[in-house]
Amino acid sequence: MTGVTSVGRPHVSAIIAAGGRGVRLGAGLPKQFLEIDGRSILERSVAAFAGHPAIAEVVVALPMDRIEAVAGRMRELGLARVVCVEGGSRRQDSVANAFARVNSDASVVVVHDAARPMVTAALIGRVIDAASRHGAAIAALPVRDTVKQARGPGGEGPRPIAATLPREDIFLAQTPQAFRREVLAQALEKGRDEGIDATDEAMLAERAGYPVYLVPGDPENMKITTPEDLEAARQRLAPAERTEPGLRVGTGYDLHRLVEGRPLILGGVTIPFEKGLQGHSDADIVCHAVTDALLGAAAAGDIGRLFPDTDPQWEGADSLALLRGAVARLHEQGWRVGNVDVTVIAQRPKLLPYIDAMRANLASALGVAMGSVGVKGKTNEHMDSMGQGDSMACHAVALVARRHPLPIANHPWP
Repeated sequence: MTGVTSVGRPHVSAIIAAGGRGVRLGAGLPKQFLEIDGRSILERSVAAFAGHPAIAEVVVALPMDRIEAVAGRMRELGLARVVCVEGGSRRQDSVANAFARVNSDASVVVVHDAARPMVTAALIGRVIDAASRHGAAIAALPVRDTVKQARGPGGEGPRPIAATLPREDIFLAQTPQAFRREVLAQALEKGRDEGIDATDEAMLAERAGYPVYLVPGDPENMKITTPEDLEAARQRLAPAERTEPGLRVGTGYDLHRLVEGRPLILGGVTIPFEKGLQGHSDADIVCHAVTDALLGAAAAGDIGRLFPDTDPQWEGADSLALLRGAVARLHEQGWRVGNVDVTVIAQRPKLLPYIDAMRANLASALGVAMGSVGVKGKTNEHMDSMGQGDSMACHAVALVARRHPLPIANHPWP
């Protein structure tokens, strides 16, 4: 089925609307390029979606003169799944331009304001799930105060009350907003054909006749519009990030049976032996253990969740390629690899002649120097299945560190 992965999850693309100039903030440059504790508002918003496990790609709509710099920054951060396109004069024009670049496999498209940098993974997931079921959904907050509708022209002077509205029916719209592909396509087409000037995509979907569902928003998911908003965001984000540990450690473990008729592959090296490791992929226990150690350190899941053995596409897969995929996931979430240490438990064959080749392969996949990779071979003293030559196992420990942004003076976004 188009737009659905082999394990039944929808293919989801995200659009970040960042084409505006943010004149109300009065900062002299678009607000999405202002920094909060060393990271731009846009970078934070993009990273929230690029690092989400449900998101397959992110398309960012930008002012034309910012595309090259932002695309370079995305490459620098290892965010390979981010595409930059030119925005439009209005928000809905920017979203339409980005939608034209969305992968044809996408069955659900999420739209988010770049000016909401504190969006959480949980909120993104809630909106995607609701849109998958109902066609269109937005994050929204119920109002807590009594709501009055004013009469007469707007202005700074006093205005009479026209009505008191039932607050249980009033909600404040946020982003992300998510739509099935065909819903968003027809909503954007309706807006274009009828010249509708909409404040969000949900309004266009409503005008196109689609019901839009509300899911619980997040009070922390504020939109930065005024200098006061920017200061509030800095107060909320900076203290937590300064106290978060910059280093994390993870462990990984893997074990496979030795069987005849399979090649023995360890650390990407094919080792001459009468037996090989049995598994869905190439059963490279070294790469599997290192992958789990890295993912564990970043609290980013495990190898079975990213590359499930129920998925035919991973049958016979090169585990070095899977390891590179896990490293890319870490980069998207703001981590880099420090070093790894590996212990292979195998009674036979002797691994010493192949250790350096394994280290070189791992270092290349991890993007580190060979001196940051340790590999050791141990026997199990003829005990248990490993000692009897019926299986092999591997333990791995990994250190990851925060990927610090460039100093402001060297930042590629003017």
